[in-house]
Amino acid sequence: MHPSLFPCTGRYLPPLEDSFPLTRRQMLARAASGFGGLALASILAGRPAAHASTPLPGIFDLSPKSPHLPPKAKNVIFLYMGGGPAQMDLFDPKPMLQKYDGQPIPMSITQRDVNPSTKLMASPFTFKKYGASGIEVSELLPNIATLVDDLAVVRSAFTNRIDHGEASLRMYTGRPISGFPSIGSWLTYGLGTENEDMPAFVTMADKYTYRVRNAISNAWLPALYQGTLLNPGGTPILNLKAPSHMSKSEQRSYLDLTQALNRRHQETRRDLSELDARIKNFELAARMQVEAVERVDLTKESPGTRQLYGLDREHSKAFGSRCLIARRLVESGVRFVLLFQNDWDHHTRLKANLTKSCAQMDHPVAGLIKDLKARGLFDETLLVWTGEFGRLPVVEASDGRDHNPFGFSMWMAGAGIKGGTVYGATDDFAYAAVEDRVGVPDIHATILHLLGLDHKELTFPFEGRDESLTGVEEARVVREILA
Repeated sequence: MHPSLFPCTGRYLPPLEDSFPLTRRQMLARAASGFGGLALASILAGRPAAHASTPLPGIFDLSPKSPHLPPKAKNVIFLYMGGGPAQMDLFDPKPMLQKYDGQPIPMSITQRDVNPSTKLMASPFTFKKYGASGIEVSELLPNIATLVDDLAVVRSAFTNRIDHGEASLRMYTGRPISGFPSIGSWLTYGLGTENEDMPAFVTMADKYTYRVRNAISNAWLPALYQGTLLNPGGTPILNLKAPSHMSKSEQRSYLDLTQALNRRHQETRRDLSELDARIKNFELAARMQVEAVERVDLTKESPGTRQLYGLDREHSKAFGSRCLIARRLVESGVRFVLLFQNDWDHHTRLKANLTKSCAQMDHPVAGLIKDLKARGLFDETLLVWTGEFGRLPVVEASDGRDHNPFGFSMWMAGAGIKGGTVYGATDDFAYAAVEDRVGVPDIHATILHLLGLDHKELTFPFEGRDESLTGVEEARVVREILA
């Protein structure tokens, strides 16, 4: 068959150069005595090799790839509590904070110039020891507390940004500025996927914000590795479902024509990874029309499973649905699932607002852990629970807590994790990490390690250097929490 024959119609089209005599570069070179071409040449001179006219090597796809070392985990479910959970109210009890409640904090602290205070505020919640490990957990998390022997709680996490935007970017991408790939994009670039009928990297959020956009960004990695935003209710992806008046054969012909046009357009633009990604996304979308719809359809789940995730309770139904879909996604081979709950920024009314946030999350996350264990998925799925930072031990306004990047709690569970572990410590008031400190690069290095990737070896050439998720910062795998 002639290369210009479209498989769906058999109709011959003239070569691209006959239909369009001038490319944009030719037009710039010929028009205005060539001054446009000079400007273009000047711009291109500073571009990185990945954007030059030389075609990209044909290695960018989502086929399964060999890791650097034997992996413990196959998939990740990243539970992101956007806003900053208060460590001293959830996983890091501090008797001294209770003892000196209402008194000035006896140390120097750094805080934002927004309702600053030095008055200590005790946690309004009680703690109790749970499990064989005897880890203390807040009364706000009664369901997760019963599973504490499966968790490795890190009480000494810290970051270097105090505002949400920058701290969130650092947790997603390793950098406090935009323009860098998210950890989900790095993982799909390094490992590919085991299910060609679904995206490798999926995100579900309670609301679509610029932070969610940053969290799924591929930045300068090939566009193929961008995350996919999935709608937990209704059509999982906008425009995924074909119009009711279009038959399957008509849709197939439409797709074939579109892809043929796309490939012809790509022939002279092989340096644009976005075009290759668009072609692959059209093909993926066609395959997803069946599987993606099935994965978000929870009507076939048993009443017992729905109760396990809290779908029978109004306050936990929304996040519970996302957790249940996350289990279904990793079960089908999706590599990285990012779940957002953007409701943890408690500047006022801490007692009421933190109670509400925990009630929305506690039952579903505990259900997710139990379900993964029951289905034999727990030992191959890594769960990460964290926010971008923690909260201050001093009061904000009259009953809230402000941002605190200097010390916060997070936990991991599942594949390769030593359950029933507490690692690191903050000072007597839960202000700063002081023992076995764990920075964001360490968190990222540990996640990559569990999936068989060396954070120093997983690189991509950009602007004259081999970039990585952890960059030039020192990063170590936190082996103390590994099984």
